[in-house]
Parts: sequence; structure tokens; C-alpha cells
Amino acid sequence: MPGSFPAYLELFRSGELEQRAQHALAQLADCAMCGRQCHANRLADAAPETPDPQTPGEWAGPHAAEGGGSPKSAKQQRPFCRTGRWAVVSSFFPHHGEEPCLRGWGGSGTIFFTHCNLRCIFCQNWDISWQGEGQPVQATELADMMLALQQAGCHNINFVTPSHVTPQILEALVLAAAKGLRLPLVYNTGGYDRVETLRLLDGVIDIYMPDVKFLDSKLARRWAAAPDYPEVVRAAVREMHRQVGDLQIDERGLAVRGLLVRHLVLPNNLSGTKELMEFISQETSPHTYVNIMAQYRPAYQASRYPGINRPIAREEYRA
Repeated sequence: MPGSFPAYLELFRSGELEQRAQHALAQLADCAMCGRQCHANRLADAAPETPDPQTPGEWAGPHAAEGGGSPKSAKQQRPFCRTGRWAVVSSFFPHHGEEPCLRGWGGSGTIFFTHCNLRCIFCQNWDISWQGEGQPVQATELADMMLALQQAGCHNINFVTPSHVTPQILEALVLAAAKGLRLPLVYNTGGYDRVETLRLLDGVIDIYMPDVKFLDSKLARRWAAAPDYPEVVRAAVREMHRQVGDLQIDERGLAVRGLLVRHLVLPNNLSGTKELMEFISQETSPHTYVNIMAQYRPAYQASRYPGINRPIAREEYRA
């Protein structure tokens, strides 16, 4: 365990947390913060644009073409995440539907960020991730949300879909820590996270919770507009485990630090569950906590795609 708990307090007291926040914010001018690496100037803070709800959208990134390619220039490229200088928040509340070790009895202090760096066609929160339901918030407002959740008795602050707003989270965390925030932080991500950005969070995040979706690049291209998702998520999970290790549960049954992997089983074994379990056991730790989720349903556009246009069968989940 770090010398201070939660992890970020030591960095806050030394001044390094603020330095990291300023460094991350400066990178928004040519943004490559997440796995998308679209190199947009997010400091221009253009009005968010709503994507065509009928298509997954073009994939902007360093390998946009099937055989390689280069990203558009910052002048041409708008942010894939459609988020500028300020984070956009859909909602924040004590969440009592998360894993038991996160929700406890007081709830997990969840902050749902709007937009996403993926385009999952089966997204169950498509109104938030695709359609952009939410309001821009400045750093002071985001800090106040964290403090309000702490005051409400939550056990942690749970950042949902944080990959594209890591700089804004760091900026607000400096303010929240100065005002007395003392809860552990959960990084609840789709897994499309760049290792270089995760290193900015080393000593900041207490609990990493990546939702590892699939390990087939063709499926990742078709269903999430991210053909390099498998290699990106593998590298991200390795880095997350390097930082925080195996999940640690305290005497109250609450998670305090470590890696917790989520994995949604898809119909017809298209999520590659066996391959994922082999990767986790061999390249992170056989003691990794994994929540294998059974709640898949053909949400949003999934009913149009053969193979995932039905719920999973009981036998598929049991297998």
C-alpha cells in the first residue's frame, strides 16, 4: 500500500498532482490522450457534434487504413470523442448496482462522463456515449461533484468512461483534494486507453476497472470502430496491473486498491472469453478478479448485425 491512502494524497501534498494536471491539459492542443490518438486541438473547444446515429462512424487514428495510414492534421481533425476543453457529465449519484466490493452499503460515487472514444454498436448507454446527453462542467463543478458524493456516504469516486477526459479529471482532483476529498478513485473504462496516459495516473488511481470487450481486430473494427482495440487493451491492462497489482479487499469487504476486470459475454462466443482468460492469467496475474457479465442484450444498433442480434443463452454463459 502507498504511504498515504488514498493514493493521490501523497502526490497532492508534494505538488506533483498539479504538475501532472497541467501537463495533461497542455496535451489537449494536439490530443493523443487515449487509444484513438486523433490529434485534434481540443483546447479550441468547438461545440460538440452529434454523430450520425445510423452508422458507427469513421475511425480516426494512427492506423485508420486497413494496412496503415496516418491521422488527419489537427486543423482538419475534430475530436473523435466530441469533447473539448471541458468534460461533459451526464449524471452523478451513489450507484448501488456496481460490484459488491465497490458499492458496499453506501454506494459507489459514480460520475458518468458523456461521449466515448469507442463506437460500440451494442452500447446500452448509447444516449450518453453516442448522442451526447449531458452538460459541460468546469473543474470546480467536477470537484464539487466528487465532494458531494463523499458527503453522501459513498465508498469511492467511480469515473465512468474517463479515457477521453483524464486531463480534466486530474485538474478537478487537485481542487477536490484541497477541499478534503479522501475517497479512493475507480477508473471505470472501456479499455481503449493509451499506456502513456495511464502513466500520468500512476499513484493517482486506486482501482482500475477495464471492461475488456473482445480480442479480435476484425470484430473490434466492425463493432467498435477500433481495429487496434485488442492490442491497445492488452497493453493497458498490463500497465494497470503494474501500477496497482491484484485487487485488495479490506475487512469490511470493500475494494481499496488493485485491478478488477469486467467482461461481457457475447452470443456465439464472439467476445473471445477463453482467450481473454488465458491472457489475464498468463500476462497479468492468475489472482485477478474478473466479473464475467451475463446481461448482454442487442441494444441500440446490435439487432441489425447477425451474430449479436440476440441475448446470450444460459449455456453460453455457463460455458
